[in-house]
Amino acid sequence: MPDQPLDDRELTPEERAEAQRYRRLGLACEVADKLLDVVYLAVMALLVARPLDAWLQGFSWLGEYDTPRLIALYLIVFALHVAVSFPLSFYSGHVLEHRFGLSTQPFSRWLGRYAKRMGIATLFALAMFVGLFWVIWLSGPWWWLVAAGVFFVVSVALGQLFPVLILPLFYKIEPLDDPQLAERINALAEPAGLAIEGTYRMDMSVETVKANAMLAGLGRTRRVLLGDTLLDNFSQEEIVVVFAHEVGHHAHRHLPKMLVAGLLVSVIGFWVCDQALATWLTAVAGSFEYARLPVFALPMIMFVLTLFGLVFEPLQNTMSRYFERQADRYALQRTGMPDAFRSAFRKLARLNKDDPDPPRLEVLLWHSHPPIGQRVAMAEEEGRGEA
Repeated sequence: MPDQPLDDRELTPEERAEAQRYRRLGLACEVADKLLDVVYLAVMALLVARPLDAWLQGFSWLGEYDTPRLIALYLIVFALHVAVSFPLSFYSGHVLEHRFGLSTQPFSRWLGRYAKRMGIATLFALAMFVGLFWVIWLSGPWWWLVAAGVFFVVSVALGQLFPVLILPLFYKIEPLDDPQLAERINALAEPAGLAIEGTYRMDMSVETVKANAMLAGLGRTRRVLLGDTLLDNFSQEEIVVVFAHEVGHHAHRHLPKMLVAGLLVSVIGFWVCDQALATWLTAVAGSFEYARLPVFALPMIMFVLTLFGLVFEPLQNTMSRYFERQADRYALQRTGMPDAFRSAFRKLARLNKDDPDPPRLEVLLWHSHPPIGQRVAMAEEEGRGEA
């Protein structure tokens, strides 16, 4: 633990004002990014996709085969989207983080990690959309139900692979060299029936000063990941409380509930997409046949699913905030350390420049976690109850 731990007092008026500026600019970037996605995909779906597909058919090695042409169309759509959105990504991910002293990356390292993220996203999304087209071609009118089932299976598989294949591409992860802390973590996990493969230190400081911890993976890959920024700035009691919050998610079975909710949302989303495709293709092409779904429908599918995700996001965030409050209460009751809980979240607010009391409407629309001010207030109430 550090010799001079991070200050756990409440934010000063100056620090609070800076956190509010960071929140406002970050939210503006997030909203702008979502609007850019919608506008870009609308243009591609309604104006560009058909002539682009016709142009691709002019190549003899693409024209006769739907799958290669689908891959080519996706790669063009994705590459153009990256080009259009890069300035905003650079500002929000590099400039803004440096302006507020949160990033530790030079531009070259940020660009390399950005390119790596885009490469991985390209591969995953390409496989998803090519697979989706094949599901539609083969399943016919019931494709939306089949696709939801496949999406559920893929989500579970990615949950298992994420901590062992994806995260190590971006962070150095090594076993935690702190037997006492590891023992306290295991003592919290075992009574809750949480089997963890191990506890690891994650080198977050290579890109940020922000602190974080997570319970990642599924089944045999379930593990505790503690950011080095957390380990170096927080006391052992504070880390234990933060981990107890993660155990709370397991105790309340939030992960399986989120997976089931995700399955239901995907069923609805794919059904909405089915109805939109049938209406649109009948209007522009005169007919709609599942077995002959044209390649140029790809941007329309992307557009409809993006819009659907934006509409459902506030509802998903509401459920997420409810789960987070349940996990907070579990951590407070399980550890009986409200003072450590308060100090941990005050440190998080200071380290991450997190506005403790954002506007209520913003929280309802955009936030997946309760404001830190509310979480600290819950701990204070718990502390008074114990007294």
